[in-house]
Amino acid sequence: QVQLAESGGGLVQPGESLRLTCVVPQSIFSRHALMAWYRQAPGKDRELVASFTTGGGTTYLPSVKGRFTISRDTTTNTLYLLMNNLKPEDTAVYYCNVQYRGSDYWGQGTQVTVSS
Repeated sequence: QVQLAESGGGLVQPGESLRLTCVVPQSIFSRHALMAWYRQAPGKDRELVASFTTGGGTTYLPSVKGRFTISRDTTTNTLYLLMNNLKPEDTAVYYCNVQYRGSDYWGQGTQVTVSS
């Protein structure tokens, strides 16, 4: 079973930064795969935070644009989400996601809590 391994969450104060990491199995780390980060806050639906488009560009949730950056390292098969200037409303469980050849893969989630 293919699994994604996330890390990097934690408790931070408003204005601080975190970088989330997701190690993706080489078998699905393809330029043809769609890779993204989602989040789910308590009592809310899961929402798309950032993703790579099929053309290689990036898209962001409007509320995080300019603060978050999605990136990937093809040498280590790793997906990243750099989160700057974190706000309390960014508090959620963050998930990495890969869609490849009709299958949908998820990590176990990593908790991000922004609180003073």
